[in-house]
Amino acid sequence: MSNQKQTIAPHGGELVNRIATPAQREEFLSKADYLPRVQLDERAVSDLEMIAIGAFSPLTGFLNQADYNSVVDSMHLESGAAWSIPVTLSVSEDVAAPLSEGSYIRLDNPEGKYIGVLLLTEKYTYNKEREAIKVYRTDDEKHPGVKVLYNQGSVHLAGDVWLLEREQHPLFPKYQIDPAASRSLFLEKGWRTIVGFQTRNPIHRAHEYIQKCAMETVDGLFLHPLVGATKEDDIPADVRMRCYEILLENYYPKDRVILAINPAAMRYAGPREAIFHALVRKNYGCTHFIVGRDHAGVGDYYGTYDAQYIFDEFKPKELGITPMMFEHAFFCLRTKQMATTKTSPSTPSERVHLSGTKVREMLRSGELPPPEFSRPEVAAELARAMHVGVGLPISC
Repeated sequence: MSNQKQTIAPHGGELVNRIATPAQREEFLSKADYLPRVQLDERAVSDLEMIAIGAFSPLTGFLNQADYNSVVDSMHLESGAAWSIPVTLSVSEDVAAPLSEGSYIRLDNPEGKYIGVLLLTEKYTYNKEREAIKVYRTDDEKHPGVKVLYNQGSVHLAGDVWLLEREQHPLFPKYQIDPAASRSLFLEKGWRTIVGFQTRNPIHRAHEYIQKCAMETVDGLFLHPLVGATKEDDIPADVRMRCYEILLENYYPKDRVILAINPAAMRYAGPREAIFHALVRKNYGCTHFIVGRDHAGVGDYYGTYDAQYIFDEFKPKELGITPMMFEHAFFCLRTKQMATTKTSPSTPSERVHLSGTKVREMLRSGELPPPEFSRPEVAAELARAMHVGVGLPISC
């Protein structure tokens, strides 16, 4: 174990831990049949987990009304700490009505399993259209984040939470590295500078290029794919993880990369979610965070580099993590290597970039994308999954 100190503090200064102690768990379980129940959806389960393990530090529970309004309006908590996405627990009026402020609420997962407890301190209504415009920059119901917002309950439940037990991830237990563990791992490796990379898609050559550019200036890469709830036409997490494993095995130095899962749900909030993703990686111990083209975007709702520009809206050192900005990368036919417009003298016709639609057509016809776009082993894995899974979407 290295004697060096951690180079970056968690957001708010202290890593939150809301996993129940054995004594707390025993007490909560003894009340299981008497506590009022609220059933969580998939995203709320992820949020509960992220709060409990400290990934959402400094949050200790779901936002109260003052914090909610402050986050929606100013991207800051009432305390003044930067925070760009409201983390709330929404229920219908019928569910909220019998719940008493000051009481414990049993939290069940979608299957009805008792997984957590909320100390209800406040329940309040909110304006969905206002949140949509402020957070997602649109009130279009076709936007996946707005759609979730409009379909959720009209009452927020606020208060501190406890996760009864930290269970192993059912699909990726060896990649379940929580913030306290990742921080310890970075120390063990002697890494003082760590760059985090957020992804919900299989890695292609453009991703690989910007990661390796970043790795030239830091000690290690924390490859952190999101495996929580995503929209239906995103690539399934197990397929993405196999692609990451294949790429790391063949094309990356094994001692300079850590692959770990991010159990959060995807919001598709574009610029605001770029800030959110950066703060989460700060809590995991990253000192730097890659922000590329249309980070956390969807469709045409955000400008190509809006997710980079939003970092300018915060004071120096306010976020406490350094963004690393990259332009859209492509394979340059003139120089025969990956590049961006900053380094390539090529014209648009000399740049290899395939749309997701084109890649899907190629895979469905049994044709692999060219090696300039995707490593052959990764393309083969996507093609295999495409034919095993009926109509499996391929998003690039």
